[in-house]
Amino acid sequence: MRILLTDPILTRFTAELTRDGTDGHDWEFLAGKPDAEIEERLREADVLVASRMTPGMAEAGGRLRLVHVTGAGYDRIPLDALAPGVTVCNTFHHGRSIAEHVVLAALALSRRVLRADRLLRRGIWESVAVDPDVELGGTLAGRTVGVVGLGEIGAQVVRATTALGMRARATRRNPAAPLPPDLRLDRVAGDDGLADLLTGSDVVVLTVPLSPATRGLIGAEQLRLMRPDALLVNVARGPIVDEDALYEALAQRRIGGAALDVWWSHPKDGGGARGFTRPFHELDTVLLTPHHSGHTRETFTGRAAEIAANLARLSTGEPLTNVVRAPA
Repeated sequence: MRILLTDPILTRFTAELTRDGTDGHDWEFLAGKPDAEIEERLREADVLVASRMTPGMAEAGGRLRLVHVTGAGYDRIPLDALAPGVTVCNTFHHGRSIAEHVVLAALALSRRVLRADRLLRRGIWESVAVDPDVELGGTLAGRTVGVVGLGEIGAQVVRATTALGMRARATRRNPAAPLPPDLRLDRVAGDDGLADLLTGSDVVVLTVPLSPATRGLIGAEQLRLMRPDALLVNVARGPIVDEDALYEALAQRRIGGAALDVWWSHPKDGGGARGFTRPFHELDTVLLTPHHSGHTRETFTGRAAEIAANLARLSTGEPLTNVVRAPA
């Protein structure tokens, strides 16, 4: 098979990608190449391994058998523009890494680590040991985490936070669907349980995919339901939260803080380096990270190995895993 790889991150994991017999195929590594060059190469390709694909690429890839997305999200793949015979698969392996980031973020905000670090670098020792008026932070144990969405990431967040002694509740599209036996939750509600989750949680974690139904899911009305000391952690997609409403809630101290790993635009899409238009960077109750909560060696090693296994299945005619678009 002729396989094109355009994802710059997965290019680091060629050893894992070419295992399971896929090293005998014709690989072409095109990360960083112009779209026009990729389109030209696609005319003779059987497989595209990529994080993004333009309509022009889809048109050029008329003989493709498989588009394998290098992550969970496939919103940057023009499914409707692909030829009928093309299968699209995705991959995950980022749940544990993101869950650890959620714990890190919640602890950093709860203990005001960002402020303490910044002040101590300036020689200011802010501690109850020297100032009895300094507010004390709190532990996560005994507090409630509310998880909006209970897929792979949401389940891993529940595992990580309950291991620290937190109580967990969640909302999901189908609350009656079976849960893994090791998940410990006080309550699982449907989408109509969001208001109750927001009012009853100390830490709210967003893990739902972006869709027309979830765009703007958290707006001014929902933020008003949160507790004054509650934290919002978004590791899903930026547009799930209304940017203006969130900034106003944080600037006016109506919620305790936010950890934002996803934004309303991305540098790759020409949206600027920051990804936001309001001055979140001026607030000391916000932890800002560049959509890297899942970026660990373990995440990408697992993804590369799974993609390699799917390529081996494709070459032998076996059923593929993680199919998000079957051939017509």
